[in-house]
Amino acid sequence: MAQMEPNLDHDVSWFLLPSYWAKMVVALISFLCFANSYDGDFVFDDSEAIINNKDLRAETPLGDLWYHDFWGSKLSSNTSHKSYRPLTVLTFRINYLFAGGFYPVGFHVINIILHCTISVLMVDVFSILLGGLQFSNKGRRLNLAPKSSLLAALLFAVHPVHTECVAGIVGRADLLCALFFLLSFLGYCKAFKESKEGHTFSVFWVLVSVVLGAIAMLCKEQGITILGLNAVFDALVINKINLLELIRKLLYKDKSLENAGLLRKGLLFRITLLMCGGAGILYIRWRIMGTGPPAFTEVDNPASFADSLFVRAINYNYYYSLNAWLLLCPWWLCFDWSMGCIPLIKSVSDWRIIALAALWFCLIGLICQALCSEDSHKRRILTLGLGFLIIPFLPASNLFFRVGFVVAERVIYLPSIGYCILFTYGFSLLSKQAKKKVHYNVGKNLADKGNQSAAIKYYREAVRLNPKYVHAMNNLGNILKERNELHEAEELLSLAVQIQPDFAAAWMNLGIVQNSLRRFEEAEQSYWTAIKHRKKYPDCYYNLGRLYADLNRHIDALNAWRNATVLKPEHSLAWNNMIILLDNTGNLAQAEAVGREALELIPNDHSLMFSLANVLGKSQKYKESEALFLKAIKANPNAASYHGNLAVLYHRWGNLDLAKKHYEVSLKLDPMAPGTKENYNLLRRKLEQLQKKGGA
Repeated sequence: MAQMEPNLDHDVSWFLLPSYWAKMVVALISFLCFANSYDGDFVFDDSEAIINNKDLRAETPLGDLWYHDFWGSKLSSNTSHKSYRPLTVLTFRINYLFAGGFYPVGFHVINIILHCTISVLMVDVFSILLGGLQFSNKGRRLNLAPKSSLLAALLFAVHPVHTECVAGIVGRADLLCALFFLLSFLGYCKAFKESKEGHTFSVFWVLVSVVLGAIAMLCKEQGITILGLNAVFDALVINKINLLELIRKLLYKDKSLENAGLLRKGLLFRITLLMCGGAGILYIRWRIMGTGPPAFTEVDNPASFADSLFVRAINYNYYYSLNAWLLLCPWWLCFDWSMGCIPLIKSVSDWRIIALAALWFCLIGLICQALCSEDSHKRRILTLGLGFLIIPFLPASNLFFRVGFVVAERVIYLPSIGYCILFTYGFSLLSKQAKKKVHYNVGKNLADKGNQSAAIKYYREAVRLNPKYVHAMNNLGNILKERNELHEAEELLSLAVQIQPDFAAAWMNLGIVQNSLRRFEEAEQSYWTAIKHRKKYPDCYYNLGRLYADLNRHIDALNAWRNATVLKPEHSLAWNNMIILLDNTGNLAQAEAVGREALELIPNDHSLMFSLANVLGKSQKYKESEALFLKAIKANPNAASYHGNLAVLYHRWGNLDLAKKHYEVSLKLDPMAPGTKENYNLLRRKLEQLQKKGGA
């Protein structure tokens, strides 16, 4: 089991920390970045939303919060901005009551704690968005991108554009919205735990996600967008839909939409739940806010009052470019961009047109890559990055309704998640290019496509250009090993581990080559060196077990394979080898126990069914053995050995006609199957003798 390791996390030049340490680091750094805001005063919008807001006072009935806007005005009022955030106001009220008055320290501390909590949650969120959603056999979610998720979470935690949300008390609306936004996403992910019966989903957790999305919206309007993002995540990650392929099928009215993934794994049902939940939430909010639009003035948002559609469109797009620039380069920040801070663009001769042209050039390039790239991993990450960047920003875009500001850094808090995804992916690409050359990439692509001869040529050139290129040496050594060019493979792998002594994969692959050369002591030493540098290395334990089996060190082999299955419970080969070794050494009861344990963890593995069926047959448990053989054959009907061994079972059991049938199927699939022809001839002679006796 030689392996090649490149992936997103491998390409990130970043340190690796255990999950709990990563979260502690993120929490500490996010706290240190914003801790100095704890002693700030009430400023700007804080006065209207807190000091002058009667909804914070004990004498105001608690029920009034549900009929008032963020500023304490009645939603039915013509002057109301319709900012319906009752849960945020409720937290302000709790702050006020516990502090016994308007003391800003308590308000600021809660904001800092919220940002730290959100940043910690980002470690889990980014691990899913960057590494995918997979679960172990015990139902634990696997973090497949620990380095990338830590980098992205740290970037989110320290981004200066978050200053307004954390340091400004009214920014709590964005913080609370983000908290429940993330909880809704994680709840939706929790709906897809794998069970022993196969890939299932929990309707309960989908509904929990909808409820959490509603709570996020009750903190700030942007929260509702999580339902759309959950649907995008479901389509891309859970159902692995290729959006470009789906668009083509829709355009050409292809009837095979089911094959494109629309109906796979309950996607349509879940999206219906999300849509119904979102529509219901929006309808209720629309009724509560009095069914009328908010009232703003030209001072609040000058572009939206322009008579020319062209002027409105140009300025809206310029605002988008300013928001993008604040994410990319937040060296000038402002708490209020109104009052003519950004003059309107009224002519195409205005040089600021360049900014929006640059924005759309970059966006279109990213969208094309997200849709058209042949790399499914790249498509998924770019699409999720763009989705989390754009969708939460839509309520602030002026596209659906007029908003009461020009640019507001607080509304970028959620979209910055998408920016962090794209930044981390870009960082991984730069790291990859710094470490690797084009010849290595071409060689790997050719090797993945099975063109080993051409891959060797490019790998050799990569090593020539960079004599210390250990990954190229490792991959070239693997190909040479498979072509039985063992001595050169050993030289390359030995050189790789000399250059990088902690290169665990190269040590393991060197051990495989040394084992093939029958230098068993050296192979054993190489395997243990690999395990020393990567303690949780199930594939290495598996190969070590094969070495011990070749040396008839059966106890050591079993222990090594057991270690492999402890580290990776779905390691089918290790389980299979344990069963076969115990079977061959006459330990049928132990072989049966191991086989049953393996099938509990990997219930659909036909090779395990076959091995356990052989053991049960030898133990004269014919009925159970037959059932497993038939199940294995159903899963893999063209395996000659499956039919041959089932025939042997029937032969022993006395079901001679069925034995004859499966002997013939086995010989048809593999005329050279060892032992099958002899057993078949024995059966035919026995049948002939029985016919003669019957005739007599």
